[in-house]
Amino acid sequence: MRFQVNRDVFSEAVSFVVKLLPQRNPQPILAGVLIEAGDEGLTLSAFDYEASARTTIEATVDEPGTILVHGRLLSDIASRLPNAPIEISVEEDGGIAVRCGSARFTLAAMPVEEYPSIPEVTGTSGVVPAEDFGTAIAQVAFAASRDDVTPVLTGVQLEVSENTLSLVATDRYRVSLRDVPWDGEATEQTALVPARTLQEVGKTFGHAGTIQISFSGAGDREIIAFTAGNKTVTSLLIKGNFPPVRRLFPEQTDHHAVVSTADLTEAVRRVALVLDRSAPLRFTFDTSDVTMDASGGEQARASESVDAHLNGEEVTLGLNPQYLLEALGALKSEFVRVTFTSSDNANKLSPVLITSQTSVDQAGLDSYKYLLQPNLLLR
Repeated sequence: MRFQVNRDVFSEAVSFVVKLLPQRNPQPILAGVLIEAGDEGLTLSAFDYEASARTTIEATVDEPGTILVHGRLLSDIASRLPNAPIEISVEEDGGIAVRCGSARFTLAAMPVEEYPSIPEVTGTSGVVPAEDFGTAIAQVAFAASRDDVTPVLTGVQLEVSENTLSLVATDRYRVSLRDVPWDGEATEQTALVPARTLQEVGKTFGHAGTIQISFSGAGDREIIAFTAGNKTVTSLLIKGNFPPVRRLFPEQTDHHAVVSTADLTEAVRRVALVLDRSAPLRFTFDTSDVTMDASGGEQARASESVDAHLNGEEVTLGLNPQYLLEALGALKSEFVRVTFTSSDNANKLSPVLITSQTSVDQAGLDSYKYLLQPNLLLR
């Protein structure tokens, strides 16, 4: 096999396919990138039995063929080659020669015959706007659990209903939800996608215009595919029943406070500096402001107030500052609305609902919702 390819195009392609590979793989063969050279150019693929990435790029192919080479090493080399065309060929001894300008590398070939078959997905179930989908992933995926003890909570639930695709994630302490437009099959269907894979899809395809989504497979091999341009990512779905968290969101939102998103974010960051690890931050909402109080035992104390507009009775509750900051960072509006889901102020452990607010008096149009469970305050 022998081909020539543009350095920047090749480097970007290799980087794309290796992003989904785990840093440490128990099977060395899965650390490889499969490169197929043919009449249509180069096809680069990576697969670890759970997720795959594939892309096709233009190249001048002198001798077609297929090679398997260590992905991360090839990515590191390609990103540092001089600004010149790359030539890759198979040597007589089986090694893989990489030439670019005056630079030359010889890499060991991995056995192509031992590499697993890349999942094939045909057809398109629907299409979503790439920018909306990428934003939705960033707003939702961080709320998924990082604890593998409960696998269903490590994923993001995708739910299709008529012309809407919903993304939902939870780790039991919070729930994040966002809707995006869906153009495709109106039949109701769900897919529980690993959060890590979905986050890479959002980062890679977020500016692609549109993303084609395909549901495929059955039984233990249900997969979902995301395609934009010449790139495709597939993921094995997580098996199990996602908890029915939608019912936790309140219908009535009369009791709420409106605060500047930026001001609240900066104040929480400052006051939380003195908190012991995992300790809640005390929030007191009254008619004119919200006051944050933190105590780091005998080491330090902190307090700060921010202007707020409260509709309803005064509320005092404890919130995880990091969970709150992640929600505030996901908002795309100048103001945040904090809704208290219980009208009984004695029930301080009722969840709070965090949503966008266009202005002090007008609710935002963003469908993003974040439900956060308060912490018990020890007096």
